[in-house]
Amino acid sequence: MSDNASGPAAAPAPELLEELRREQRMGGAGTEDAARSIPVIDLSEGVHSQAEIDDLLWDAAENHGFFQLVGHGFGAAELDRAFAMAQAFFELPREVKQQYPLREASNAGWEYMAQVRPSTGTADHKESYQVTRPRMDGLWPDDEELAGFREAMLLFEAKAWRLAMRVLSSFARKLGFADDFFTAAHDPSSPRYQSTLRLLHYFGSEGGDTPGGQWRAGAHTDFDCLTLLFQRDGQGGLQVCPGKERESGAWTPVPPDSARITCNIGDMLMRWSDDQLRSTLHRVRMPLAGEDAGDRYTLAFFAQANCDQLIRGPQEKYPPILARDYLNQRIGANFAALQAHDDAS
Repeated sequence: MSDNASGPAAAPAPELLEELRREQRMGGAGTEDAARSIPVIDLSEGVHSQAEIDDLLWDAAENHGFFQLVGHGFGAAELDRAFAMAQAFFELPREVKQQYPLREASNAGWEYMAQVRPSTGTADHKESYQVTRPRMDGLWPDDEELAGFREAMLLFEAKAWRLAMRVLSSFARKLGFADDFFTAAHDPSSPRYQSTLRLLHYFGSEGGDTPGGQWRAGAHTDFDCLTLLFQRDGQGGLQVCPGKERESGAWTPVPPDSARITCNIGDMLMRWSDDQLRSTLHRVRMPLAGEDAGDRYTLAFFAQANCDQLIRGPQEKYPPILARDYLNQRIGANFAALQAHDDAS
């Protein structure tokens, strides 16, 4: 989940309250539909024309909300290095990590079991470290604590950004925008840049039991335009409920595969597309009895439009809104508004 904040939470619009209601309804175990597949799209040069790639990405985003990429340009060695660096960070003593705390409304820094999902009412069983380029002053471990960490994370973030922009450019063409529309809206040279690379460490579950009914990550949609998720072989638990089947309560497992990058549409792009593309509910369940109960590590890149970008769909289904204000509304709906709404009901 993007979890990105950039200011005080604003009162949510009615449609966001309904979105939150839907998210709450998906907090239970539900059922599993392992037969349902996630589309896989090959971006390798020469496999498809650009027009064919645009069609494949649009169909996957419109009908599923989740899809996987191969031929994406990330090699095994650079993925191994990024994951090794992330794991090394999380293995630092807690007193070291506490020097780099998640700053309120900045989405930068380290947090430990700090996120409570509206869908579950319990804290996600994980810790994470957020890299948001303009907001990282004082939040990097030094080379004595973790040599090469900053350089490695910034290089990985930049490459993830380029891939995300390639995918978003396909959506721009389908929406009738200029090819570089989303690239300009996510300009990393701007001080208003707010895309985020998130390193995630989900804790192991001794004996395969779910402690206290917890989830590694409760059911949710992401707040951003597009999420790229990097997984490790054998470290599973991700489940999705595709966009057009959100009310079914049937969850599809996404097997962890280091060679595939899993992508999903976020709330921001859903609004920007006038709901042509739907954000997708997903979650990470705890290991079940008989499954590997060890730690799970993932890397997630959240492509979020810069704070000062105006979100206005081609059909103008919704009033124009700045990306900063939209995110604040979305965060307000998830974390503040429901209780106030219930109290008034």
